[in-house]
Parts: sequence; C-alpha cells; structure tokens
Amino acid sequence: MKMKESIPSRIFDLCNYGIMIALVIVMTYPMVFVFSASISDSALVARGDVVLWPKAVTLLAYEKLVYNPDLWISYWNTVRYTLVHTALTLVATAAMAYPLAKRWLPGRRPILLMAAFTLLFGGGMIPTFLVVQQLGMLNTIWAIVLPTLISTWHLFIMRTFFEALPEELEDAATIDGCGPLQVLWRIVLPLSMPVMATIGLFTAVNQWNAFFDALIYLNDREMYPLQIMLRNILVAGTNVQGEGDLSYLETLKYAMIMIATLPILCVYPFIQKYFVQGTMIGGIKG
Repeated sequence: MKMKESIPSRIFDLCNYGIMIALVIVMTYPMVFVFSASISDSALVARGDVVLWPKAVTLLAYEKLVYNPDLWISYWNTVRYTLVHTALTLVATAAMAYPLAKRWLPGRRPILLMAAFTLLFGGGMIPTFLVVQQLGMLNTIWAIVLPTLISTWHLFIMRTFFEALPEELEDAATIDGCGPLQVLWRIVLPLSMPVMATIGLFTAVNQWNAFFDALIYLNDREMYPLQIMLRNILVAGTNVQGEGDLSYLETLKYAMIMIATLPILCVYPFIQKYFVQGTMIGGIKG
C-alpha cells in the first residue's frame, strides 16, 4: 500500500522543487546569455539589447578566434599543463596518502600535523617565486605544475578513503606475494576510482582556470595558457588580432569565454558517477 503524504510533506517537496528549479535557472542563464551574446551583433550586445536569445546572429567573433594562431598555441599549453598537472597530482597524492593511511607508520602523526600546518600557513608569493627562480623553472611547464602539485585538503580526503578500505584485501594480496607497490597498484587504486576521479576533476578544473601562476612565472608568449589570452581580452581589453577594428570586440569576449569553458564542462558528465560517491566517502569518516 502506498503511504499517503501529509500536507506538510507535500509543501516541503514543493519548496524543494521550487528551490531546485530556481538554482537550475540561476546556473543555466549565464551560459545561455554568454552563448547568445557570442553569436549576436556586437553593437546590440554593447547596447544591452541581448538578454536571453541571440539577435542579428553572426559568427564573426568565432571566425576571428579560430583563425588566430595564438588561440591554438594557448589551447595546447592549457591542455598539456592540465593533463601533466592532474596526472602528477594523482600519483604524488596517492603515494603520500597511502602510507599515511597506515596507523603503524612511524612518525605518522607528526607528518600529518606538518601537512595540516600548511592549511593555515604558507610561504607567501615572493618566497615561492624565489624558490621557483632558484630552481631554474621560470618559463617552463614545471613552474606551473610543481608548486601546487599536492593539495593538503585532497591529501586528507584520499587518506580517509584509503583508511576505509578493508585491510583483509591487502592482507590477502600480501599473502599471494604482492609487495607494497603492487598492493597499491593492483588492489587499492582500482578500488579508489571514485576518490581519484573526484580529486582529478577538482585538480583539472583548477588548473584549467588558473592564470595567476602563469602571469608570474611565464614571460614567453609561446608558453601562455588559454586563461592569459582570456584575461587579455576581458580585463586588458586588448584585441588579440592586433588590428584597429574593434567593432567585434564585445562579442569576442563572450566567444572566448565559450571556447575556454566548454571543454572542461564536457569532462564532467563522464565522471559524474564517481564524483558524488567520491565526495561523500571522503567526508564521512574523519
């Protein structure tokens, strides 16, 4: 028999539906507006006539960007920075989190305290820049990748996940002759796809959207990521083509936002099933 819902329960459900619909509208509208503005006439966009749907549709802004070699150079730089940084972050974080998940590890508590200390205090921008400079990493991919390789917050999430795995599985693998690295590679990591996918997504999104490190550590224009090009258009208001005609600059900004945002948005649906599970498990056990 189906249980009859009470009036307060129905009101509660309606309020939830209303809040959810409102959130969807609030989150979807900016993307719809940016896309509409990117394919509308620049004068109409500047005048504020484009509110939701495009007007006087034109692809001039996209044509200018597609035929601009700086776009593809920046795209390639962003892709390789993101892939290398995400891969190395997962490897380094897992390599540090796995032994810290073992209570028998000598010095485990001091190491965790030192790691937690970095959540509250950091060396600062100037000391970090001097370290990168002294190591000879300026104008290289390593200046973007290495300084932010391990996030303490992600380290604790992964450590908590590893602690929740049954120890019997590792014991059985050890009895079968697996060493610590084999246990980690063959047993632990395959069972840890939710947390690996979650941390990988966070890391990839942060690196894809990052521009400040590139602004500090890179002087070579050929090394600039996509976000520097986006910043030059949005903040500095420069014309990437270097021409005198600025009539399409307003729509160029929105077209650049679409081009810079869509790739990372397309990644999320493929790892959504891991994302929720990994976030929840990492936050249950402290």
